[in-house]
Amino acid sequence: MIEILLMGFLLGMRHAMESDHVAAVASLVTKSPSMRESLRLGSLWGLGHTVTLFIFGSAVMLLDHVIPERMAMMLEFAVGIMLVVLGIDVVRRFMRERVHVHAHRHADGTLHFHAHAHADDTNHDKLSHEHTHTERFPLRALLVGIMHGMAGSAALIVLTLQTVQSFGMGLIYITLFGLGSIGGMAALSMAIMLPLRISSSRYARLHQYLQFSIGTAAIILGISLMFEIGNSGQML
Repeated sequence: MIEILLMGFLLGMRHAMESDHVAAVASLVTKSPSMRESLRLGSLWGLGHTVTLFIFGSAVMLLDHVIPERMAMMLEFAVGIMLVVLGIDVVRRFMRERVHVHAHRHADGTLHFHAHAHADDTNHDKLSHEHTHTERFPLRALLVGIMHGMAGSAALIVLTLQTVQSFGMGLIYITLFGLGSIGGMAALSMAIMLPLRISSSRYARLHQYLQFSIGTAAIILGISLMFEIGNSGQML
């Protein structure tokens, strides 16, 4: 039984690496100001994912009813929409930040504006753009994790019912699976943030195009997922 529970934890880590999960969290991490915040985003994605799996799994095992296939497909389709929205947000931010407007006042009181492209300036003075941000709870990461948990719960519950023999062991299995997904996504979010952090301090143009690539990939993946589900006819 210990082997089965260990397998649940490892499968949870592997589950966190699925393409739609990676694309969503990568889109979230592009707004992260630090490695610590990236770790928090990945962990909260995993928490939302785990809580949803636990609730759905408990309900299914208690009621002895599997989630209808049509509903599962609808949730997967909603994940596709979510990926497109996240990707568009990243691309929109890329387009907005390519040209940044500065304002300064001359000694005679004249206020002067000029545009500056950060992508073309790798030696931009960071001190001139220091901002104070209040650390807010990353609700978006939690909600994205909840959405992924809802979409992935059907397959996990079927696997759980096939693997364990009791309700208690089923809950333990789902919990360990969720902890694995938290750990896996926390590590992955930091791995995604590392090249973004390095490029932001040394190669401004590369940094922005990395963000653009992440956003574009999320949009393409979301559209592909919706197209695949729509063509399957399982939502009708």
